[in-house]
Amino acid sequence: MSIGIDLGTTNSLCAHLTAEGARLIPNALGDVLTPSVVGIDLDGTVLVGRAAREFQVLHPERCASTFKRQMGSDWKIKLADRELDAVELSSLVLRSLKADAEAHLKDNVLDAVITVPAYFNELQRQATMRAGKLAGLNVKRILNEPTAAAIAYGVHESDEDKVVVIYDLGGGTFDVSVVERFEGTLEIRASAGEIFLGGEDFTSTLAARILESQGMVFEHAELEHPLLVSRLCRECELAKRQLSRGEDAVVRIPALTGDLPDGGPTTTIRREDFEKWTDHILTRTDSPLRRALGDAKLKREDVNEIILVGGATRMRAVRERVARYFGKEPKCTLNPDEVVALGAAIQGGLISDHSSLQDLVITDIAPFTLGVEISHEFGGNCRPGYFLPIINRNTTIPVSRINRVATIYPNQPEMLIKLYQGENRRVEENLYLGEFLVRGIPRGPAGQVVVIRFTYDLNGVLEVEATVVESRLKVRHVVTRYAKSLSEAEIARAVDEMQSLKLHARDETTNRFVLRWAERLYRELPLRERDLLEQLIFLFEEAMELKDVAAIESNRDILHAFLSQYGDGYENRDNQDAADE
Repeated sequence: MSIGIDLGTTNSLCAHLTAEGARLIPNALGDVLTPSVVGIDLDGTVLVGRAAREFQVLHPERCASTFKRQMGSDWKIKLADRELDAVELSSLVLRSLKADAEAHLKDNVLDAVITVPAYFNELQRQATMRAGKLAGLNVKRILNEPTAAAIAYGVHESDEDKVVVIYDLGGGTFDVSVVERFEGTLEIRASAGEIFLGGEDFTSTLAARILESQGMVFEHAELEHPLLVSRLCRECELAKRQLSRGEDAVVRIPALTGDLPDGGPTTTIRREDFEKWTDHILTRTDSPLRRALGDAKLKREDVNEIILVGGATRMRAVRERVARYFGKEPKCTLNPDEVVALGAAIQGGLISDHSSLQDLVITDIAPFTLGVEISHEFGGNCRPGYFLPIINRNTTIPVSRINRVATIYPNQPEMLIKLYQGENRRVEENLYLGEFLVRGIPRGPAGQVVVIRFTYDLNGVLEVEATVVESRLKVRHVVTRYAKSLSEAEIARAVDEMQSLKLHARDETTNRFVLRWAERLYRELPLRERDLLEQLIFLFEEAMELKDVAAIESNRDILHAFLSQYGDGYENRDNQDAADE
């Protein structure tokens, strides 16, 4: 059984293909969106999703979020007594989605197509594949998010040839892709974007403005008063969503302890002010737009259609800016949070030759230039550090390209091949991917030729081959940095280690979520309501301690009904979005 997964910065979700088309898979709470938040509960159990998001408000030091931005790096975070990196945290989210899919489909899920931002580099793609493997998945394809969106919208099914721009502004990343449909083929002409640009930046900017009005600096407050900042960020996220529908929103300002006392201070945020404060963030989308159109050799007026993807595109300022830029209204007929997962499921069906699908030819591209370090001669002296491109950015993949380099010194027996990715002429400003040594070069004068071949596949995996022309000696190297070039035994041990982490049982998900929701709300309520809530929590916990199934369900329903009076904010917003779409 195969599924498509949108592994997002803010939310993740999965879908599968049926005879009627792609369908989203609900999690244990009945939601299709699973927050990309991981926490370690007080009893050492790993929390994923909404339970972790509620827990994060009161225990930010035991939770991690937005870790997708750190994929392919050395970043790590300590949660409780365990240190985890972005790959391991992502694998826990994927593991939770896999369990949801298996429960829903009543079958083992082995294969998956996982989406990534089109602008993810080589190391980030490798890291995503490793996260899938740690979660027990066979990753059949790493698919660019804008490509998945184009598939879900059926751009390839159009009766007419056209050029479409996919504008994807998610929780943490921004991508723009230029897609051309011609003769039933979907060709990705160009992509550009930024990894550290998304809806989370709008939320944190609003929080920073409010802290500034209170005489505090965001970075200092985050260190000195983490509960204040975690609570305020949640309030700002709710306000941001309200401002997508209305002209103003009220933000409650927490105390230094993170509490929201009855009658505490508030501030009203006008949409006009919010858009002014965050305009510099939105302006950063202009450069990737221009770059993508330029690489595709197109003008704005050549674009027939613009499709919006990603939850952050619900903000009015985003839609208005895109409309002004292209001189036409963008399209958003599918839920922007869900469209990528639907496209991934369809791609999975194409790979497995699902009977409901016709053949579809999709061409994708290499988002960055790939090459090696070389030396240049100046006045008889060789200076290293220069970049020799071998595969240029926006080259259609899969692709294989060659270039030639030569020895610098007489009788040079070996050559160190250093691999880089980027757009700068100096390698120090590009991303280092790895290196390997070519030994056994025959002795002779300087200028012994070595042919370097780069092969880049549809998953964005790079294989490099160096051939010494005179001796025909070949050396192969696959870029595996951060994907950890492990033996099969080492991979099995790594998978076992991650699987040994005690993830909360799926049938306990609702109980843990309701408890964490209740604990978060407890600190927000006036004293009278707080006392009543405490009694309801006690009765629920007592039923769980006694393992009385009927009492657990009864008390949980009563507690849930009480909590729902005050709204979850996120839950209400998601439902509203679904209704709007």
